Amino acid sequence: MELDRDLCSLQETRNLVRAARKAQEALKDFSQEQVDHIIDMMREAGEANAARLAMMAVSETGMGNYNDKCFKNYFASRTLYEFIKPMKTVGIIREDQEQKLWEIAEPVGVIAGIIPTTNPTSTVIYKAMIALKTRNAIVFSPHPSAVRCTHEAAKIMEQAAVAAGAPEGVIGCILNVSMGATNELMKHPDVAMILATGGSALVKAA
Repeated sequence: MELDRDLCSLQETRNLVRAARKAQEALKDFSQEQVDHIIDMMREAGEANAARLAMMAVSETGMGNYNDKCFKNYFASRTLYEFIKPMKTVGIIREDQEQKLWEIAEPVGVIAGIIPTTNPTSTVIYKAMIALKTRNAIVFSPHPSAVRCTHEAAKIMEQAAVAAGAPEGVIGCILNVSMGATNELMKHPDVAMILATGGSALVKAA
């Protein structure tokens, strides 16, 4: 029975990466205006659900307290948004006439987002926002003790992004969590970058 669960976990991860890659192929051609609209809608969804996600995180993990979790979710939504809002992430982002250099922003592809149990919702919010701001898709791997709240945060971010015009599958989250699934996500050939937040062993593995 455990073998079946492990196989399901691996297949789910591969399916999520496949969907994310397809979504990112479309997202990479979005304009700065389209990207910024998507991020604004994600910010709005993060703020609107900050309290509910905080309650879910405290209830599921038994860590932290409601007020602090609310603040972190709000901070990851509003404050992060205000910081990245003016950043140009599409096309030519810098011109150096003296050196005759142009810097052109290009996405990397699919990102693996490793989420800790200590901040299972706020980390999803900000990683999702910075991924899509740079026209990248992202697939999250939750901590086993924070699967429900992490998945809910990812779902909220994805629904907001898709409603704003992003392709479906651009934000994914593993439900059948296992160490094998996390390793599969980090080592998958279609994953271009890993954003890891967690303990030293996990970060080292990433």
